[in-house]
Amino acid sequence: MENAKRHFATRLREAMQLAGYDPKPAVLEREFNLRWHGKPMTLHGVRRWLLGEAIPGQDKIVTLAEWLGVSPQSLRYGGEVERRVEERTSWWDEVFRSQERDVVAAYLELPQEQRQALRKIILALADRKEEEVGA
Repeated sequence: MENAKRHFATRLREAMQLAGYDPKPAVLEREFNLRWHGKPMTLHGVRRWLLGEAIPGQDKIVTLAEWLGVSPQSLRYGGEVERRVEERTSWWDEVFRSQERDVVAAYLELPQEQRQALRKIILALADRKEEEVGA
């Protein structure tokens, strides 16, 4: 967890610099509290973020991300997580044509009992038993 806190602090400082702000506690306290609608953060509290001693809650990360113009995910976890997620989901666009995506979307809109019936038909056409696919 200590490593995660340090990495968050590095990303926060970098995001502040890229947005044109000095990564100093006084600057962070002022700018964050201008945008935060909850109990104001103290100078000591935001200093802990910048030093890697604490990570704010997700609601505060969202406020920081909106202010700094970065995604909450990349601020909290780094860009590597977003890249891995994008890689896993990009196969959809690479493998499926528009017509196939339309069929899947229509399938997802069907009631559960119709989905089960359609699943059986597709598996029968593919000549596979339901036990093989973990039904």
